[in-house]
Amino acid sequence: MSSGGISSDSLRGALGPGTSSFVEYVAHAAPGLLPGSRHRMTASTQYAPSAQDIAPHGTTIVALTTASGVLMAGDRRATMGNMIAQRDIEKVFAADEYSMVGIAGTAGIAVEMVRLFQVELEHYEKIEGTQLTLEGKANRLSTMIRGNLGAAMQGLAVVPMFAGFDAEAPIPAGRIYSFDITGGRSVEHYYSSVGSGSIFARGALKKLWSPGLDDDTAIRIAIEALYDAADDDSATGGPDLVRGIFPIVMLATGTGLRRVDDATLTTIVQGVIASRTGRLGA
Repeated sequence: MSSGGISSDSLRGALGPGTSSFVEYVAHAAPGLLPGSRHRMTASTQYAPSAQDIAPHGTTIVALTTASGVLMAGDRRATMGNMIAQRDIEKVFAADEYSMVGIAGTAGIAVEMVRLFQVELEHYEKIEGTQLTLEGKANRLSTMIRGNLGAAMQGLAVVPMFAGFDAEAPIPAGRIYSFDITGGRSVEHYYSSVGSGSIFARGALKKLWSPGLDDDTAIRIAIEALYDAADDDSATGGPDLVRGIFPIVMLATGTGLRRVDDATLTTIVQGVIASRTGRLGA
């Protein structure tokens, strides 16, 4: 007997004592529901179009530390091969009240993974009665990325970036974590970027970042970095004043997570464009 594709044995197991990991719970009760298990190509698809061409992909994400915490920003373009699939996709999400995650790679799987990660953190807090440490959150995300390795090897990779405010560190501060498709995790110092435009964004961050940035300056630097990425990478979308589409920018500090409103971004974007107008090669 089965219910909704879940066997009776799985249902009995699901009703038993669980763990603090929601992902482990799903892997035991209904493994086919996990993102990495539902996007497998078979041998019959070996001559099908490339996954890069038929699945929307998102780039570019930047992150940098500030005096008050850490900032993350992402452009709004998703591409499908050489086509623009979406102009206003959101790539930066709140993971919980003190951390955030930005996505690059296959958009559909990435958004699904973020939603699962959000539930994972909430589930842990409800079961254990306390929040995971920032390091623990990064480790949980690393495990989830590793679970998508099979799909990643077939072109459906997800490479997120994670950042948040570490209130439990000896010196509370913002932290940035980057990952590879195998789930390998690295702590990034000062700033980082991911996605097809990351090489250009990182060059801008390298020149503009300095210790002790205030929030407004950090926002401008993130916009400058994404602007440079969009200028040289066709998969990265720049600010769109005509449609009113601006990067998603979030800040994590000791008081929590907040998203920068479009009114603030409009002023900063206009300032960036004005400073470059008339400058050949800008």
